[in-house]
Amino acid sequence: LLIKLLNCRFKLITRSMLRIFIVLTICLHSISGNTQDITGKWKTIDDDSGEEKSVVEIYERGGNFFGKVIKLFVEPGEDQDPICDKCEDHRKGEKIIGMEIFTDMKFDKEDKEYHGEVLDPESGNIYDCTLWVDRDGNLKVRGYLLFFYRTQTWLPYRE
Repeated sequence: LLIKLLNCRFKLITRSMLRIFIVLTICLHSISGNTQDITGKWKTIDDDSGEEKSVVEIYERGGNFFGKVIKLFVEPGEDQDPICDKCEDHRKGEKIIGMEIFTDMKFDKEDKEYHGEVLDPESGNIYDCTLWVDRDGNLKVRGYLLFFYRTQTWLPYRE
């Protein structure tokens, strides 16, 4: 009788623990299923040299996301506060520091990515753009020109 009673209690405890485990698993899965936030400061890296180029701050405004250059890593002797002389839109002649390079990025719930446009201040070109945060917490920035694309990895910036 004592063994049957202990066996019943063990089954009840095991079932309760199993239910808690299932609930926790569902909660963690739903949290991890959400895309990570792209807002914040990101350090850009030069594709060729691997050196730091700039810091871009991404923020939300009116339900869309925008990004502006807040810092440039320039060598001594180079222009410390350059302007965008290759831009062909309203940003022509503007200082690159403070310039919005991401515009009207919108979150797509289906693919869990942000879509909009990005300006490359070096070339003055504007590209369709997709942003997402990878598993390592880095920002992936993909610029498209027709069927071609290039993806950069930006790192979280901590001052």
